[in-house]
Amino acid sequence: MHLKSDYEIAMNHKKIKRIMKKYGLITKIRQRNPYKAIMKKTNEHRTFQNILNRDFKQVTPRKTLCTDITYLYYAKGRKAYLSAVKDIATREIVSYKLSNNLSMKFVLDSINNLDNKGVIKNKTLIHSDQGTHYTNPEYITKVKELNLIQSMSRKGNCIDNAPIESFFGHLKDDVNFKKIMTFEELNDTIKSYMEDYNNKRYQWELKKMTPAQYRNHLLSLNT
Repeated sequence: MHLKSDYEIAMNHKKIKRIMKKYGLITKIRQRNPYKAIMKKTNEHRTFQNILNRDFKQVTPRKTLCTDITYLYYAKGRKAYLSAVKDIATREIVSYKLSNNLSMKFVLDSINNLDNKGVIKNKTLIHSDQGTHYTNPEYITKVKELNLIQSMSRKGNCIDNAPIESFFGHLKDDVNFKKIMTFEELNDTIKSYMEDYNNKRYQWELKKMTPAQYRNHLLSLNT
């Protein structure tokens, strides 16, 4: 356009590209401002009040849940992600989902499993940190659809979600993930661990019962 307007020279844009390539002429391309995109996305996200407020001494099963995501390194540096939901009263892992990426889907799947398993009761609380997944409009909508009450830790306070952090700590102490070579093997290992943790792992704080046994014990007291 400049050549034609100022010098009355008509030149095909393909020829200009060839000339630029020949002489190594590189144009700096104005990129989209990533900060604006991030801010726009962030503005769609919401945080919620810390309703749980570290009240971890719960005695009613299925009334107070906590959830989070952890990283699992296996096969010489490969990374997987585990989304888990824990019943604070019974210490039982009531839902989980393993993924090889951090998409919203695997977090939403772990929440949907609560409904499929009949875990959700009237006004069940689900507590999380302020991670991107939990402030995402999709997650918030799903929580509302399932009639859950959303609660969040204060920013930068991992202790506010200590029950699920404690479980992840035990998981990583108990399982040597570095020896696992495939995602399928990892998935089978997690499945086996969850089964053992809920049904075979006796805990002093649960009156020497497993989480599943303690859940039934609490339910018997509440009937």
